[in-house]
Amino acid sequence: MRHILILSLTLLWCTNIFGQTTIDKIVAQVGDNIILLSDIQIQKLQARQAGLTVTREFDCQILEELMYQNLLINQAKLDSIEITDQQVDAEMENRLRIIENQIGGRKKMEEFYGKSITQIKNEFRDDIRDQLLSQEMERQITSEVTVTPKEVEQFFNSLHPDSIPFINSKLSFQQIVYYPEITEEDKQRAFDKILEIRKAIVDDGKSFATQARIHSMDPGSKSQGGQMQASKGMMVAPFENTIMRLEVGEISEVFETEYGYHIAQLIERKGEDYTCRHILIIPEFSNNALENAALKIDTCYRKLKAAEITWDDAVLKYSNDEGTKQNRGIITNPITGENTWDMEDLSQVDQQIYLITDAMEKGDISEPNLYTNIYDRRQGVRIVRLLDRTAPHKANLKDDYTLIKNAAENDKKQKLVESWVANKIQNAYIRIDEEYRSCTFNSTWLEQ
Repeated sequence: MRHILILSLTLLWCTNIFGQTTIDKIVAQVGDNIILLSDIQIQKLQARQAGLTVTREFDCQILEELMYQNLLINQAKLDSIEITDQQVDAEMENRLRIIENQIGGRKKMEEFYGKSITQIKNEFRDDIRDQLLSQEMERQITSEVTVTPKEVEQFFNSLHPDSIPFINSKLSFQQIVYYPEITEEDKQRAFDKILEIRKAIVDDGKSFATQARIHSMDPGSKSQGGQMQASKGMMVAPFENTIMRLEVGEISEVFETEYGYHIAQLIERKGEDYTCRHILIIPEFSNNALENAALKIDTCYRKLKAAEITWDDAVLKYSNDEGTKQNRGIITNPITGENTWDMEDLSQVDQQIYLITDAMEKGDISEPNLYTNIYDRRQGVRIVRLLDRTAPHKANLKDDYTLIKNAAENDKKQKLVESWVANKIQNAYIRIDEEYRSCTFNSTWLEQ
């Protein structure tokens, strides 16, 4: 698949660097859409910052990708493809969060650019809408592409031996997890605790920020005194509904979300953007509950070792992990969506698995271990089974069919896109500045 150049909001850094000193001009036009010299310069600057070597050919590649994106946008508008405001807002927030993490918060970001969040959003809303339009148009062009087993084989056989990739060792795992149940007693204990915290703030005059640093169980805001910045649509409904009803400085009553019990204080609200503080108390199970979970999994482990129960039956009987129980306990790699893992993925997602299975052979199971779910931070006890471990090897149809199938499908999509571009160019108004007419493009954008 050819790439669509995605203008990231991180390019605001580049825009700020260029300032008003850049002499700009139109270097190409596709339909009603123009491409500026600054569009290319910004992409080049970002590439240099990423450590890439920028050559004249790189300029030409950027220009062609921008023309391709604009060709998609033109067709999307002709086909009346719509991108909702909610889609734009969600994408905008994702990009803003990236910048916030780089620059140290939303307030610092506003100070750096000399613009409010609302102004930044308004300035880049159309760009993001166009990018989403081009992505959706490309998706529609290639959505019906499939490959047969015969096509996969033909694709693989057509590869030059030197281009066949080397596949590192891949591992796959299964697990049986038991999480202690949260009882009504546990929930009441958490509710009482946050009620006491609220009383200390409201009645005794203690600092909300200090109480958040001491007591809050939200790792993302605890160190900031519970302070967080968000926009409408980012948070779960009970939280957002509470925030939107508060006056500046007001402290909410205790309210519940799927994460636990909260209190919140509104600091500032500008339109749909707001800054608040909150304290989260998550209901926790008692020590007895964790001990009972350990006993349950220990019983499972002993039965597996004694061959008194099969692995599949043990998963159904002892596991209460919704994500793996109905799939024989197989752990899906969230990075690739596949059931296999490489070492890099493991180091990012679940280092504990690597540590406990490093010396295991295929089919071996680990002793019970304490486990913390990375998604919801729930604690439990689990057994891990090494389902498979492949040796490093050159890709082949037997062991790497899915990988080769995806490559074959992408190759077919690429050819379809190239055919689509060639067809659409014939009926589109295209102008390219003289400076770039000597570029070697993949498609014939101008008549020879």
